Amino acid sequence: MHPVDLAPEYVRAIAPYQPGKPVSELAREMGLAEDTIVKLASNENPLGLPASARAAIERELAELARYPDGNGFALKAALCARFGVDAAQVVLGNGSNDVLELIARAFLKPGDEVVFSQYAFAVYPLVAQATGARGVAVPAKAWGHDLDAMLAAINDRTRVVFVANPNNPTGTLLSPEAIARFVAAVPESVLVVLDEAYTEYLAPEARFDSVGALAQYPNLIVSRTFSKAYGLAGLRVGFAFAHPEVADLINRVRQPFNVNSLAQAAAVAVLDDADYLARSVEVNHAGVRALTEAFDRLGLEYIPSSANFVTFRAPDAARLNSRLLAEGVIVRPLAPYGMGDWLRVSIGLPGENARFIEVLGAALARG
Repeated sequence: MHPVDLAPEYVRAIAPYQPGKPVSELAREMGLAEDTIVKLASNENPLGLPASARAAIERELAELARYPDGNGFALKAALCARFGVDAAQVVLGNGSNDVLELIARAFLKPGDEVVFSQYAFAVYPLVAQATGARGVAVPAKAWGHDLDAMLAAINDRTRVVFVANPNNPTGTLLSPEAIARFVAAVPESVLVVLDEAYTEYLAPEARFDSVGALAQYPNLIVSRTFSKAYGLAGLRVGFAFAHPEVADLINRVRQPFNVNSLAQAAAVAVLDDADYLARSVEVNHAGVRALTEAFDRLGLEYIPSSANFVTFRAPDAARLNSRLLAEGVIVRPLAPYGMGDWLRVSIGLPGENARFIEVLGAALARG
């Protein structure tokens, strides 16, 4: 027997998640200077590390020989003060991906089922499959969640339902009223994981009061991240709010030092940095307008987005992506999501957006 045969079949069958191409890799492949490359593939914050976070990191450097606070006391306290939750409701993760995996490890086993939407975040089927659970992808409606169909897919084997709002990679948005109806209709025996990684980009009236709903629905888990609007993608800080007993179970499978000291300090600082958050939202909204206006001029179909990216349909998307890469512009092909004719472009700084539009127009003109 080969050692790999010792792994469960469902683990051996996993297709690994493919992250966006790094700048350094493209520079090597194409012989380009790294400072000429525009990376718009991974939905990162183009403003870079907040000054408030940088200062907090510098203050923390002297303590790096020591382990981080395994309970994340200061970060939990900051989250509780900001969102009005109790510390017992908080789960911290090495990015929100870690939180999603922890939920799967705590509540799923072989034979269970997990419901999610077609064209939703690729991590949902991955964390389900890693536990031996069966992923149930419900056909999308207008590139987004068909909540009625998702409700109909729930059965006695269903343990978790994932809902991304806004959705990645399509950017679609569910109304607060639709989410409220859905959460109320899901059986109490099924966990509803509301993944709100991009919620900070929404206008207040477009947001479902997910934190407020926790008191009414003990089966609701709200997942968020510091990687997008807060600009800390490289530090990996995510968090979830849940019923205290649910959070306790998730924390039992969490590694004790899963969020490092620098990440915790930076997250505490940026959570109170209203100016940075406002600037992030402003730059993002302007960028979405610039890209969608360009797609209109170029006659390209796109999906209206409520996140920090826009997904657009391209003629011969694979070839177009190669042409963009050759010019030092990195976007995200969506073939792994079953959207082979589509590319996703993250919002950059105005100059980065302009560079993408220029290179895209030239590539399309070549035919």
